Amino acid sequence: MPSTVLYEIVDNIAIVKLNRPDKLNALNMEMVWDFVNVFNELENNKNIRVVIITGNGRAFCAGADVNEMANMKVEDVVRVGHAPMWERLRTFRKPVIAALNGLTVGGGLELAMACDIIIAAENAMLGQPEINLGIIPGAGGTQRLTRTVGKYKGMEMVLTGRLISAWEAYRRGLVIKVVPDEALLDEAIRLAKEIASKSPFAVELGKEAVNKALETNLQQGLDIERRNFYVALTSEDGKEGMRAFIEKRKPNWKT
Repeated sequence: MPSTVLYEIVDNIAIVKLNRPDKLNALNMEMVWDFVNVFNELENNKNIRVVIITGNGRAFCAGADVNEMANMKVEDVVRVGHAPMWERLRTFRKPVIAALNGLTVGGGLELAMACDIIIAAENAMLGQPEINLGIIPGAGGTQRLTRTVGKYKGMEMVLTGRLISAWEAYRRGLVIKVVPDEALLDEAIRLAKEIASKSPFAVELGKEAVNKALETNLQQGLDIERRNFYVALTSEDGKEGMRAFIEKRKPNWKT
């Protein structure tokens, strides 16, 4: 039986594909643990600098597998649920790009918003339709969405369950770019290669500092930024980058 999460490596980029196309890549517990295992491998692979997540078939991810979720015991949902997947992604130190290739709803949108950058194909549709099932988002849909689009647009999406187009998501700041369907993966790889060409250590520090901007007050965020700046400045890569600039050559990153 094929894994529900596949990946391939192109140079120093990993392309991860959710692989339940017959179920629109809906999240079940098997996929949760396959995802965790794949990301553990990618974290430990020092050659991997950037990860892209996309979906096989016509969906990025249709959210939780409702058939499985409806039959789970309450104590199992509370004790574990899909939490290991979100926690693995939250603590992942390398940059992750979500490439939305179609339907991206519920837990699928929450998965995308847990990534660092989101791009979308023109055919993508996004939303948090949990309200239609008599429930609410439970993996960041009320929090990350609101921090991105603001209270009122976030409230509308959560309370109505309406889906929005890729272009509307772009206008709301939820995705950074919309591309033709057939160009999605090429664009994600182009962006990943650009990031991968930078110092991995500086990229990790920059990712941490930007994420802290959403989790702390301004003074705390500035303190973290200043700390990370000094760490980068005095690192081998910081010194190499400045030497390369002065000598008018490409840097040779050490990390």
